Amino acid sequence: MIRVVVAEDAYLVREGIRRLLETEQDIDVVGSCEDLPSLLEAIEAERPDVVLTDIRMPPTNQDEGIQVADRLRKTSPETGVVVLSQFAAPEYALALLEQGADRRAYLLKDRVGDVAQLAGAIREVARGGSVIDSKIVEALVTARARTDSPLDELTPRERETLEEMAQGKNNAAIATSLVITEQSVEKVIHSIFRKLGVSWKPDVNRRVKAVLLYLAERDA
Repeated sequence: MIRVVVAEDAYLVREGIRRLLETEQDIDVVGSCEDLPSLLEAIEAERPDVVLTDIRMPPTNQDEGIQVADRLRKTSPETGVVVLSQFAAPEYALALLEQGADRRAYLLKDRVGDVAQLAGAIREVARGGSVIDSKIVEALVTARARTDSPLDELTPRERETLEEMAQGKNNAAIATSLVITEQSVEKVIHSIFRKLGVSWKPDVNRRVKAVLLYLAERDA
């Protein structure tokens, strides 16, 4: 079982998420919180495998979800964090990944009605992976498109693959989604990193981080 603590200040949203996750046989919601202090208490008491948290909660309603993710890097690096946000601004996702992409996910709230996607993100971070909402990647790519960039050299297929990679998918999953062979996926990924000047890293978590950090640095 994947033990999950849910943190969301809106009661109806919090209860909706809890009830959605209770339908998954391998996920056990062991705590439900409405603010940062109660979340920290629940983490200490329950030692969850994954924390599913809103990005903004009381007491400051700023970036409590990011704060928790950063703190857990030091106190409990094996605990995964799935951050939910209504903001498609790339800087929030980049802040989440600043200390590493492994065991981290960033999803937009308008996606969480799909229990398969939400549960899939929880499972992915629980096993050490990462998931970034495709809308965030699209925003980064669009921002970069306004100025000259190596991204301009990417073909439509390479852009599609880049977005699939940022969702935490491995080569097999990308091949299925794009209806091409795994060998073709590998060639496309090599081409992407060659054009972006990012060294080849076979680990999907590092691939996600490398791509997003590259885009962020060039977007500064």
